[in-house]
Amino acid sequence: MRGIDVNCDMGESFGPYTLGRDSEVMPHITSANVACGWHAGDPSVMDRTVALAAQNGVSVGAHPGYPDLLGFGRRKLDCSPDDLTQYIIYQVGALQAFCHKHGTPLQHVKPHGALYHAVLEDEELGRAVARAVLQVDPGLVLVTLAGPKGESMSSICREMGLDVAREAFPDRAYNADGTLVPRGSRGAVIEDPQEVAARTHSLARDNSVRAASGETIELEAHTVCVHGDTPTAVELVREIGHRLQDDGLQLRHMAQLTN
Repeated sequence: MRGIDVNCDMGESFGPYTLGRDSEVMPHITSANVACGWHAGDPSVMDRTVALAAQNGVSVGAHPGYPDLLGFGRRKLDCSPDDLTQYIIYQVGALQAFCHKHGTPLQHVKPHGALYHAVLEDEELGRAVARAVLQVDPGLVLVTLAGPKGESMSSICREMGLDVAREAFPDRAYNADGTLVPRGSRGAVIEDPQEVAARTHSLARDNSVRAASGETIELEAHTVCVHGDTPTAVELVREIGHRLQDDGLQLRHMAQLTN
């Protein structure tokens, strides 16, 4: 039976501020990307989010970013590859400790925001992130963008001996070249549950998604991301599950799809 992983960015609340509907989304996904305190989250939020994932049988991943609370990690910061390696080790290690506390393994690492895109543009930064993951645990899966734009990072992972999960975004509009339409552009974020479920179904069954301009883009993805701060996030993940199940497609953890 074919399958796909559904991941969601979680644990992005901070202090008294709540962001996302984590407790409602969690039962409908297979992997959670947990903020590590630098773009969002704090130790208490990390602890609660890992506990919630463990209770729901959801695999946990670290979601490290630039040290940019004010900008939510969506601003590219100038740092050396060596510094970036230490940044990733620091954040992943912190989340790994909470996983150990709750008796659940850490499955993957997915860079956040501007860092996610920076490693696609700069090979040295990509190697810095891969090196950090290897030094923490070579058994971890590294998540990167599916399609031509992510091929360089996928190649780096294969060369360095890391498993890689290629990721697509059914709740984001695509350009014809396989890149995401920038946030802030009209139609960049798709909130309709039926449309997002249909796009996920197409990715899981046909390895393809339709671009905003109408072209069909070939994307071989192990995992799809639904953004937890989307107002309809709960409805999106629930509808995705129903649509895949109705067509005999199985929700599976990304480590089961990449090994």
